[in-house]
Amino acid sequence: MEDFKQRIEELRSQLAEHNRRYYVENSPSISDYDFDMLMNELIALEKAHPELVTEDSPTRRVGSDLADGEDAVSREFRHLPHRYPMLSLGNTYNTGEVAQFVTKASKGSEHPLSFCCELKFDGTAICLTYKAGKLVRALTRGDGIVGDDVLRNVHHIHSIPSVLHGEGIPDEFEIRGEIYMPYKSFDALCAEREEDGEAPFANPRNAASGSLKLTDSAEVGRRGLECTLYHMLGEDLPFATHDEALTKAASWGLPVSGHRQICRDIDEIEKFISYWDTERKLLPFATDGVVIKVNELPVQKELGFTSKFPRWAVAYKFKAEQACTEVLGIDYQVGRTGAVTPVANLTPVPLSGTMVKRATLHNAEQMEALDIRIGDWVYVEKGGEIIPKITAVELSKRPLLSEKPVFPEVCPDCGTPLVREADQAKWFCPNVWACPTQVKESLVHFLSRRAMNVLAGDATVAQLYDKGLVRNSADFYDLKYTDLYRLEGWKEKSCERFLKSLENSRKVTFDHVLYAIGIRNVGETTAKMLARHYRNIDALASASLEELQQVGDIGEIIAASIRSFFEEPRNVENIERLRKAGLQFSMAEEGALDAMLEGQTIVITGTYDISRDEMKALVESHSGRISSGVSAKTSFVLVGRNPGPEKIKKAGELGVRTVSEREFYDIIGQTMPETEEKELTLF
Repeated sequence: MEDFKQRIEELRSQLAEHNRRYYVENSPSISDYDFDMLMNELIALEKAHPELVTEDSPTRRVGSDLADGEDAVSREFRHLPHRYPMLSLGNTYNTGEVAQFVTKASKGSEHPLSFCCELKFDGTAICLTYKAGKLVRALTRGDGIVGDDVLRNVHHIHSIPSVLHGEGIPDEFEIRGEIYMPYKSFDALCAEREEDGEAPFANPRNAASGSLKLTDSAEVGRRGLECTLYHMLGEDLPFATHDEALTKAASWGLPVSGHRQICRDIDEIEKFISYWDTERKLLPFATDGVVIKVNELPVQKELGFTSKFPRWAVAYKFKAEQACTEVLGIDYQVGRTGAVTPVANLTPVPLSGTMVKRATLHNAEQMEALDIRIGDWVYVEKGGEIIPKITAVELSKRPLLSEKPVFPEVCPDCGTPLVREADQAKWFCPNVWACPTQVKESLVHFLSRRAMNVLAGDATVAQLYDKGLVRNSADFYDLKYTDLYRLEGWKEKSCERFLKSLENSRKVTFDHVLYAIGIRNVGETTAKMLARHYRNIDALASASLEELQQVGDIGEIIAASIRSFFEEPRNVENIERLRKAGLQFSMAEEGALDAMLEGQTIVITGTYDISRDEMKALVESHSGRISSGVSAKTSFVLVGRNPGPEKIKKAGELGVRTVSEREFYDIIGQTMPETEEKELTLF
């Protein structure tokens, strides 16, 4: 059971990080397919072990593009609630599962159903609200409950009308769709960025998402964004089918995709999928699949939703595009954790709208499995149109007398002999304190937004390191104005901005500092749990292996990482320097918290009028402790909308009381935020 629990936690942590990179940073590090495979593994494990399911699992939550409160984006864009939840779509990669969807949707219907098949645009989701024919609101998906208000930027996207014209326009309605960047606009933007010395975007989807959140609205208009709309919502709208609603929307001037077809059965659906799997390569924009929706609106309403997906729609994802090209050489890159990753340099080849020049080989075992050689011709895929990877070697084109590449025995950066732990596929450089790449990556992590939130990135850290000004995190706090001003590219304002940001980081709470110092295997959630349990760095540093494993979900591996970290004298010395610099190495005194919930353990389930993170913070601000599972020690279960049935059932079995959101606000002596409740009609 412990192995299953650990794997579930690993998957949740990985998926949460990939969601953050995809939705917030617009910089995904894995393909859609690989993400879906991780998600499917987690779904299977949770199904086999329902007692380990938690409400904050990625399997039950919509990915969020909301930025945290301290960064520039969130200061520029207000967070506003969606009138109706903005959910994701279930997806599949095989038509057999599409057939199952059709059968299940049709079951119980008195009349034959039709299905509206539409291209799945690869962009960033948008929700538009029109009142009296005028555009009054534009929200990103956000976390599905709350989105970023990007109305002023949407007004600069020429295909989205600010005023509608035509007959039968409702007094108020929402229409949702995708903002995307055509290949032509994407190529021009990337060329411009490279000319300015900036890194190009990975793909058109990232470019569209990043452009929509620019603070300069005029620049948004200049980037050539387009929009397609595919889903209308409102009250008492006079349409019988989804297709009828979209046709009417197009007559008002809204940009609705013409690449859709009404299909009557799975054979017609498969023909539509097969046609576009080939023809999409000729389109001037990126598309990654086909969405199949029940066309009859009353049936949509009957089928309803899960906590994450509508039951009346499914997305079929196209398999990754493939190209064949030559391997020119293989580099070996060192990451923050010391892992050495082989990367193939390729003859540039067009793939999914971009020129692919490099592809990861992951590790030595994959190189061996592929039997790859320099000079080989290889098949490259961009799964999900993100990260190129090599899937096979075309042996018929292999040069004579080719030799296998030899995986390095020493670090390509610092020359230290590599090591590989038992049951690990990757080789690591153990020279944590002196390997230049590892040091720079750890410094970038320390300054990052979710750690110390200092306004600096890779280029700044590299410059400071290369000039010998920083070698560890404590060195940042010894920097002076004169150190910075003499560096190339630094002006008065940039020096002041950086130093001010460092000064502000002294106020960052202990849990973020603990995450920032980079204990291996200790992520944000674990750092927060440890900080709240031990209250200060000294108590944590003196905890034994056995004591650590009594805290929350800490297992043997994480406990060993923590002990190893504090047994290294250089880590202890660095912490002392950071402490003298004024960083927070203890939690606020208990007396600073409202003690209304002191000693109480609370499980939360469902959704609320504030985000789940805000609800957790509200509980903790009143000295309550959040637990992921219901047990005899649970004080009460805080029940929101669409609660997890297993938690409610377990609470009943154990006699644990349940508390509504309104009752909870009464307990803590606060007034519950009022929200307008409306009946949902789907179009």
